[in-house]
Amino acid sequence: MVRRADVHAAWRLDAFVTSLTASSEHTVAAYGADVADFARWAERGGITDPVRVERLLLRRWVAFLAQRRYAKRTIARKVAAVRKYFRWLHRSGVIALDPSASLRAPAGEARLPRVLNGGELTQLLDGPAEEDEPHWRRLRDDAVLEVLYGSGVRVSELCSLDVVDVTSRGGSVVRDSITVLGKGAKERVVPLSESAVEALRAWIGVRHEVVPDGDHGAAAALFGNERGRRLTPRDVRRILDRRSATPTHPHALRHTFATHLLDGGADLRIVQEFLGHADVATTQRYTHVSNERLRSVYAEAHPRA
Repeated sequence: MVRRADVHAAWRLDAFVTSLTASSEHTVAAYGADVADFARWAERGGITDPVRVERLLLRRWVAFLAQRRYAKRTIARKVAAVRKYFRWLHRSGVIALDPSASLRAPAGEARLPRVLNGGELTQLLDGPAEEDEPHWRRLRDDAVLEVLYGSGVRVSELCSLDVVDVTSRGGSVVRDSITVLGKGAKERVVPLSESAVEALRAWIGVRHEVVPDGDHGAAAALFGNERGRRLTPRDVRRILDRRSATPTHPHALRHTFATHLLDGGADLRIVQEFLGHADVATTQRYTHVSNERLRSVYAEAHPRA
């Protein structure tokens, strides 16, 4: 049995994980685990050092994952992690050639983003309050959901917001736009809808009941949880679990934001800027969603469709 510490040392995994400065916390954790899994698999076959890894071994590993019936999206993520790892080793001078340069994951079916329908949005944004729900929690949840849908920010970006990011004039006025720090440490400006501004104003009025003043890091956080600490992505998921009639991921609100903008005639490049996509091809998938929605509306509404 290969011990975890031995794997990390022999394969320089800690240094690799430390190098992922432009990735989100979730991505760093996933990539670190994926490369560690590959290293353990390789060591079971007698390969104890990344210098000895060849392209054929990597192809055998991908075949092994397919045989174990991993989902194609999972295999694609694992392959991406291992390719990034070997590129890092090559740049660092640990290996002379990158054996993963031509490594590919099995092609999977493209999945269109899930877009919330009108009823789902109404339930999330305007649904009735739970019996005995604390007033502060209702106002906080309203503000969280309005910002996610109205601005299309990632949940990690929302959780990192501070009060000063949304207010001006000494904290008395809520801005009509916010600057968020996205992937790759890139800043972008996104608008706040009128509904989001109103919801934020109401939440900030009671925020002191949840996030106490003090010197700790949560003092500046825009959104806090029941423990008075900065809201986390897991907390946001709980908000959707309470408010949604069907299982819904926070990212669905980002998908819905983008699709509704394109449905309304927004320019693709503008939507790309709002979402913080480095490549416009990533944004273009929402045009397919819009086309699907148009065809669906046509089929339901036209008498000879």
